[in-house]
Amino acid sequence: MWVVVLSAFSTAAAAAEVLAITDSGHPVQVAAGTRVIELDLPARIEAELAAGLPTDPTQAAAIVQQRLRDGGQDLQRRLGRAYQDVAQAWGLGITKVPAVVVDRRYVVYGESDVSRAAARIETYRRTQP
Repeated sequence: MWVVVLSAFSTAAAAAEVLAITDSGHPVQVAAGTRVIELDLPARIEAELAAGLPTDPTQAAAIVQQRLRDGGQDLQRRLGRAYQDVAQAWGLGITKVPAVVVDRRYVVYGESDVSRAAARIETYRRTQP
């Protein structure tokens, strides 16, 4: 089942931005030019950092700090981007996954094939006055 929500109609023929918002439990087939937001990515990164930690809080803190240092700026960017993506999905009002958002105006829920979702949105856009 799919739902198209229209918040502000635009007659532009081509999508300026396509987002696939999902989590690890709902894989999507991504089309070229699609940005994927994985809502559970921050938790997965944090789980990597916390894997196999000892029960002693001091030792655990030292290990996590070392892992953060070892990951360097790349890890910091990954984690920062993951949280920014979650905030963006929240700001768009996404209520379930998978969701395909086009031009920040249209959304199709429940379709894992991004190309099909984008085609449905384009068909809808063409049939509107």
